[in-house]
Amino acid sequence: MTLQLIPGEITPLFAGVMVCCSFLTSALTAAMGLGGGTALLAVMGLGMPVSSLMPVHGMVQLGSNLSRTLIQRVYVVWPLVLWFLLGSAVGIALGAPVAAVIPDSAARIALGLFILWSVLRKRGDAKPLNRTFFVIGGGISSLGTMIVGATGPMVAGLISSQGLKKQPLIATHATCMVLQHGLKILAFGLMGFAWAAWLPLLVAMIASGAFGTWLGSRMLDNLPEKLFRVTFRLTMLLLSAQLIWQGARSWVG
Repeated sequence: MTLQLIPGEITPLFAGVMVCCSFLTSALTAAMGLGGGTALLAVMGLGMPVSSLMPVHGMVQLGSNLSRTLIQRVYVVWPLVLWFLLGSAVGIALGAPVAAVIPDSAARIALGLFILWSVLRKRGDAKPLNRTFFVIGGGISSLGTMIVGATGPMVAGLISSQGLKKQPLIATHATCMVLQHGLKILAFGLMGFAWAAWLPLLVAMIASGAFGTWLGSRMLDNLPEKLFRVTFRLTMLLLSAQLIWQGARSWVG
C-alpha cells in the first residue's frame, strides 16, 4: 500500500495553497491574537468538502495553538484555562449531536453578536476571576466550534474581559484553544472521521504553521501595548461583522 500524500478530495495546487495559508494565518494570530483561524477556515472552505472541513481545520489549529502555547508558556494564566476547560468538555459533549440540527447561519450571527458585545461594552478596571463566567463561556464557545469551526474571536473576547496585557492574553487564549480543538478532534474521531488520508497534508500544514507562529511571536514582543490593543479590538470588530454578514446572507439566501 502506497502512502497518498494528497487526499483525493482536493487538488495538489489547493493543497499547496493550504500549506502557505497555514503559515500566514499562524503568523497573524501569534502577532495580533486572533483572526488566523477564521481566515484559514474561509480559505479551506473554497476547495474542501464540507464533511472534512471542520475536522481538518481543527487539527491544524491544534498544532498552531500548541506551538504558540509552548513559545509563550510562561505567560499563561492557568486558573482561567482550567475553568474554561471544564465548560469546554460539557460544550463539546453537547455540541457533537446538536451540531447537526442548529442552522449554521444562526450560529454565525450569535457568535458575531457576542464578539461585538465583548468589544463595545463599557470597560472598567479588571474584575476578579468569575468562575461561572468562564465555565459558561467555555461551554458556549465549544458548542459553537462544533458548528462553525472558528470560535477564536469569541474565546478572545472572553479572556480579554480580564484586562490582561498582550502576552498573557495571547498565551492564555492559545492554551484555551489547544484544549478546545483537542476535545473537538477527539469528538470527530469518535464519530468516525478518517484521519489517515489527511495525515501527510496535516503534518505539512502544522509544520508551516509552527514557523508562522515563531515569526508572529517575535513581532508581538516588539509591538507597543497601545497599538496592540487598538489593532486587537479592530480585528475583532471586523471578524464579528464578517460572521454576522455571512450568517445573514445564508439566512436570506
